Amino acid sequence: MSNTPTPHIGAQKGEIASKVLLPGDPLRAKFIAENYLTDVKCYNEIRNMLGFTGLYKGERVSVQGSGMGVSSVGIYCYELYNFYDVESIIRIGTAGALMENVKPRDIVIAQGACHDCNCDRQYRLPGTYAPIADFGLIRKAVELTEAKNITCHVGNVLTGEVYYDASGSLADWSRMGVLAVEMESAALYMTAAHAGKKALCILTVTNNPLTGSEDVTPEEREKSLTDMIEIALGV
Repeated sequence: MSNTPTPHIGAQKGEIASKVLLPGDPLRAKFIAENYLTDVKCYNEIRNMLGFTGLYKGERVSVQGSGMGVSSVGIYCYELYNFYDVESIIRIGTAGALMENVKPRDIVIAQGACHDCNCDRQYRLPGTYAPIADFGLIRKAVELTEAKNITCHVGNVLTGEVYYDASGSLADWSRMGVLAVEMESAALYMTAAHAGKKALCILTVTNNPLTGSEDVTPEEREKSLTDMIEIALGV
């Protein structure tokens, strides 16, 4: 790549750290940069998908909004991995619980990502691909949750292609032990695998779509969720 920005990220080569935290909400990226990082520089404002690089405990870290869904996250992950020499992306987002023992504000670490989308077809594989996280990142994240005495669940999540699912299939995924539903992890894990890079998705449970409960407010989604943020920064 030349020393010019991509169509979606305005950074120059070298302005993005090798480790990137990836919230869907760009305002959450701004909140993290302002409250956790020092020596911060904003490297992206294209489409208001804010991106920042700074220092966390002396380590250079970037945080970048990715938008919602597999298509949006796939664009940003691809460009970060392939055009900006990013080595690891840690998605930090929210999810809906699908299991009774997974409660609001619990942490879910997505070991694997079931999905109902078609983003794996581009790789022309002669079968069904199972997107998984990097084990080293999983292990470090679990160690941090144990050290902080945070309730954490590790296992499969569902990456759904649509938010309002007319098929009503979430109960079927729950019967298979899938912990929670979100909309991005599978695309992140596939993109990382294809690029030979590392990825992990750390989620905070905000609701349960099977029961209709909603326990975390929109303001909390943007400005709190501190356990998840601090785990991701420490991985």
